Amino acid sequence: MMGSVRETPPSSRPDMGGGNKPLHVAIFFGVLLGALGFAAFSILRDMHAVDEGTLATGTFVLLGIALLIALGFEFVNGFHDTANAVATVIYTRSLPPLVAVIWSGFWNFLGVATSTGAVAYSIVTLLPVELILQAGSTAGYAMIFALLLAAIIWNLVTWAFGIPNSSSHALVGSIMGVGLANQLLAPDGAATQGVDWGQVEKVFSALLFSPICGFVMAGLLLLVMKFFIKNRSLYKSPEGDRPPPLWIRSLLIFTCTGVSFSHGGNDGQKGMGLIMLILIGAAPTAYALNRAMPESAMPAFIQSADHARQVFQAHAGDVPVTMNEMKAREAVGAALRAKSVSSPDTFAALAVLSSDISSSVRTYGSMKSVPAAAVPNVRTDMYLVADAIRVMGEKNESFSADDRKTVKAFQSDLYAGTRFIPLWVKISVAIALGLGTMVGWKRIVVTVGEKIGKTHMTYAEGASAEIVAMTTIGLAERFGLPVSTTHILSSGVAGTMAANGSGIQMATLRSMALAWVTTLPAAMAISGCLYIVFRQLF
Repeated sequence: MMGSVRETPPSSRPDMGGGNKPLHVAIFFGVLLGALGFAAFSILRDMHAVDEGTLATGTFVLLGIALLIALGFEFVNGFHDTANAVATVIYTRSLPPLVAVIWSGFWNFLGVATSTGAVAYSIVTLLPVELILQAGSTAGYAMIFALLLAAIIWNLVTWAFGIPNSSSHALVGSIMGVGLANQLLAPDGAATQGVDWGQVEKVFSALLFSPICGFVMAGLLLLVMKFFIKNRSLYKSPEGDRPPPLWIRSLLIFTCTGVSFSHGGNDGQKGMGLIMLILIGAAPTAYALNRAMPESAMPAFIQSADHARQVFQAHAGDVPVTMNEMKAREAVGAALRAKSVSSPDTFAALAVLSSDISSSVRTYGSMKSVPAAAVPNVRTDMYLVADAIRVMGEKNESFSADDRKTVKAFQSDLYAGTRFIPLWVKISVAIALGLGTMVGWKRIVVTVGEKIGKTHMTYAEGASAEIVAMTTIGLAERFGLPVSTTHILSSGVAGTMAANGSGIQMATLRSMALAWVTTLPAAMAISGCLYIVFRQLF
């Protein structure tokens, strides 16, 4: 796909060798095996802590395969996406390739380990409600296998051609494919949700914004730098293998560090939510509720639930709040599938579920004391109410400002009880992403460093692209929005080349644009077909 693109002469290309020595390989596999052993130990420890029984052989095997695939997605994400972060420091000779890759992998690790988890659950909310609540069913495992394998396959295809492509884009497309296939397989008249188009629009708008933001902002930043910073050495290309002046080198290492850390904090979360669904399905007693919530927080939680129940009951009108819990769950589930959660019947059902949540926590005293038999129902109630409040958003004009404040506070408490990421999951994903950064990075690095502009990248061009990338990705992680590191950084490099008059290799941009356009339908098709096949096998 890139045969017509002009290559940078080998004499000006950094030495990409030196990374496959026996000691390096031994350390790599040692860390990999250690991470897998750590994950297995953590699962067994968590299950033992809550006296969860031994998993059935079939469930244990499915859990292991699902976790390996999820960590495999983050591994591929690392060597596919993080290569964008190191391209600038490698091609400006600020760091040797091997040092740059290890450095970036370390900061990706820290970014994942300190992430909030908000992006993880933004991805999860794209999935059909019934598959989220039945993550341990055969349909749930088929969903996980299909969407992760589809994203991995498409990432590997684009990597093989050296095309920078968004793992976020691929994952969203895979989720959409599973949703459509789930709806297609549903029996006539069955209450089944396909794709949550409202949530897809929100996530996809962030992905669409990425390349535009990268191109425009990086180009503008370069022009601003040229206006205010008159030091000519900043706007030069490297001379041979000599590193740049110390202050320029420090700037470029700083921006590479920022992009790597931000990438870990945003992209590293995309597999976390799916891993949590896997764990909840296989071992609900240990992972369905956040058992780390302190007992001292329960009185405030109960009060928040009671206040929310009063709000819902006040808006139920003449509908009596007398239905049983099962009917209430069915009513809220149907309202979520229809994206209409503001009817009196739905408010009555929400009042029932809020009362049930309050009673459960009051009875058991804390999240960690909820018995195994009650965990699935408590989590289902909490998830349905929280998701209904999310869908309700700010559009419910019948709510006063105080009402909105009350239900939002309850939603935050519900999220604290159900939206959590154990530290060991963060560490496992961080290791997978960090190790992935150290494998297969050369193809994408060469594309970003050589095949976007017609001239060699200058120090200022590399710094501008990375400053925009690290800032945008960091802000997106704060607000729980998944964005594409690849789109922001590669388009940022193109933007600086255009602003600097360096020229752009249109063949490369056409290949990147083609990948951007085809990723969504390709990932949808692959995941949809895989989901249909897996549903027949399980």
